[in-house]
Amino acid sequence: MVNWLAKRWVAAALFMGVGFIALGPAIAISFSGFLTLIYLHLPIYMLHQFEEHAGDRFRHFTNTRLFAGKEVLRPVDVIVVNIPLVWGVNLFAFYTAVFVKTGLGLVAPYLLLVNALLHIITSLRFRCYNPGIATAIALFIPLSLITLIVSAGVPGITMRDHFIALIAALFIHVAIMAQAGLRLHQMH
Repeated sequence: MVNWLAKRWVAAALFMGVGFIALGPAIAISFSGFLTLIYLHLPIYMLHQFEEHAGDRFRHFTNTRLFAGKEVLRPVDVIVVNIPLVWGVNLFAFYTAVFVKTGLGLVAPYLLLVNALLHIITSLRFRCYNPGIATAIALFIPLSLITLIVSAGVPGITMRDHFIALIAALFIHVAIMAQAGLRLHQMH
């Protein structure tokens, strides 16, 4: 099942991302501007995933550049991070912002912003393209910053909401890196 999914999820992300963006106008007339922006984080992330993972580019780059050729990042790791975690967090952000508390949606822009910054840092460190950098700069930074700016005018969103969302986004990325670091350590 993992091999089957590993070969297909990236193409599915591209088609689903485009489809969800096509639903954007209906979402925009049904929800506030802020909630529409939160909704758009999932399909924009899916477009990023296509750039990042088509041809297994990110896994290959990470294992080659960051882990000196060791197979630390496996196909199953990529699937777990990107489908239940990334898609799940973005769906959680939208649904909790709609049905529970608007400020809970802020995890989506912070997740994109942290990811974009990590792509930029990696590109600067290795002085090369890393899979995902183009969409991180062109899509993630503008969308996340616009969403955070719009959130300032949304009643009920507090600085505490921003802090919790930022900590959650940082925790997710640190947990992913720690898991890879643990696997690398186990290989020695």
